[in-house]
Amino acid sequence: MNYIELLFTTIFQDDYQQDLLINELAEAGCDTFEEVDFGFKAYLPATSFNREKLDERLEPFHSLLTFSYEVNLIPQKNWNAVWESNFQPIQIKDQIWVRANFHEPRPDFPFEIVIDPKMAFGTGHHQTTSMMMDFMLDTVFTGKKVLDMGCGTGILAILAAKKGASEIVAIDYDPVCCESAIENAALNQINGIKILCGSKEVIPNEQYDIILANINRNILLDQIEIYQRSLKPGGLLFLSGFYENPDLEILKNEAEKYQLRYLIHKKSQNWVSAKFIR
Repeated sequence: MNYIELLFTTIFQDDYQQDLLINELAEAGCDTFEEVDFGFKAYLPATSFNREKLDERLEPFHSLLTFSYEVNLIPQKNWNAVWESNFQPIQIKDQIWVRANFHEPRPDFPFEIVIDPKMAFGTGHHQTTSMMMDFMLDTVFTGKKVLDMGCGTGILAILAAKKGASEIVAIDYDPVCCESAIENAALNQINGIKILCGSKEVIPNEQYDIILANINRNILLDQIEIYQRSLKPGGLLFLSGFYENPDLEILKNEAEKYQLRYLIHKKSQNWVSAKFIR
């Protein structure tokens, strides 16, 4: 799949103004963002890009913010080189070491995860992924049945497996992500992850102890009802991929409609991960 890179040059009074623009881009279909010195980059599938429609969505922001952007086509064949040139190992506390297959192993970490850095989202570098993993460190997975929605590279499903989950279903709508998750599970010698390509319509008619969903606000709002139906009483739901304001309150209110009780959230540069219980 070819991707479009939107390179934004921005002048903002504060980070929140940039967050507003990024949130609008997420709603327009951008699924990955990268901060750079002069602004940020946003990526979306080339098949979803329509410059005229995007300009219409962004028009109201010009009266509030100063920005411009250029469009670059990123062919699928170039993505591996792009990721590899930027991919550095990361650690979550002193417990998780995430590296690519071309980095040296660190067996001194309790959980080491190898991720082949392809185009799929979820290497652990983004705040939403690292916060979800932080939540998972404090959660018992042994013997649990887990659903990972928007699995990307499969990193969260792999961590769940390494923490002892008995059954794991990982779902993503992008075939590239599904292929990446399969390959990364193999790299980590994990055999028990069932990977499905699709969206909420492919969620098995079963109930889970834990649901992980690191996507974006609009998709979470659309899918939260089925998360509730798929969650066992007393089960835990972890959501991420959205901002503190106004997204968190919107999601909390929607969760209450389906008897999902908010417990706590983590925040990193205005990105948020939240924990709920049924």
